[in-house]
Amino acid sequence: MEQQLKQLRDEALEAIAAAENLGEVEDIRLSFLGKKGRVTGVLRQMGSLPPEQRPLMGKLANEVRDALEGALAARKEVLEHAEQQRRMAAETLDVTLPGRKPARGTIHPLLRVRREIEEIFLGLGYTIEEGPEIETDYYNFVALNLPKHHPARDMQDTFYIDEDAVLRTHTSPVQARTMEKSQGAVPLKMICPGRVYRKDDDVTHSPMFFQVEGLVIDKDITLGDLKGTLLLFAQRMFGENQQIRLRPSFFPFTEPSVEVDILCTSCQGKGCRMCSNTGWLEILGAGMVHPRVLEMSGYDPTKVSGFAFGMGIDRVAMLKYGIKDIRYLYQNDVRVLEQFQGGIG
Repeated sequence: MEQQLKQLRDEALEAIAAAENLGEVEDIRLSFLGKKGRVTGVLRQMGSLPPEQRPLMGKLANEVRDALEGALAARKEVLEHAEQQRRMAAETLDVTLPGRKPARGTIHPLLRVRREIEEIFLGLGYTIEEGPEIETDYYNFVALNLPKHHPARDMQDTFYIDEDAVLRTHTSPVQARTMEKSQGAVPLKMICPGRVYRKDDDVTHSPMFFQVEGLVIDKDITLGDLKGTLLLFAQRMFGENQQIRLRPSFFPFTEPSVEVDILCTSCQGKGCRMCSNTGWLEILGAGMVHPRVLEMSGYDPTKVSGFAFGMGIDRVAMLKYGIKDIRYLYQNDVRVLEQFQGGIG
């Protein structure tokens, strides 16, 4: 047994010295000192030795085990230090290399246009109002002169949550709520930007999109005031040479009602495919607030009048930036968004 232990010691020490990585060191430890290791196997034979030989063999076994454990620890430390040196050499930074600019974020074109619209009307003395996106049937329809079963409700494909709750189809409910809250006070000048929802999805429509509506109520407000306001807006948004035209239309909550066009942003009124050779592009709907709407919201239509308008922020962004498909605004395609790197707007 003594000869076996010494032979195993010499063999193990030679293997440890030749180990080239930490994995080999661990394999050697398990091979010689593990539960099924070769040294352990020899030690299990001590029970067959004469009693007088056992103390000597026990002492030799401990010496062999200590020698191997010490050699394993020393070799492991050497290899760990070498590995650390290799890793540090591989990860060394060349501080003389030029720096890399991080990717720069920017404002989404929809938010950029929304901020522009808000700034224009804040400069005209308007306030910004907000309201719930889940709206009651009363504020979304009835308070805007659209009672139950009114045929004009079919103009808006509505997402119903239950019989009395809908995802708002326009931001006009905020106008009704603000008029109620104002309790007949004038002047009232406000815009209400926000998300709206309709069952529609194609290159020019999205089931969720952004609108901004405006409302002015005061004494002696006329259609001329509306036209002047919208002309100023168009020139601030699309350039000082921009023009508008008003065409008769129908909206239940305004009377008279108009559709508003601007000169084509592609051909500047000369006629092209984008404007179907008319030179004009529709941008928003507007009109004088219907007397019934004023009355339901606490205003006396014999003493005050007002105008209202509503536009899709998405539509304005598409015209301003020449975007052909509204879905580009919602797909988070980096190729589209990277084109809007000109500051935070």
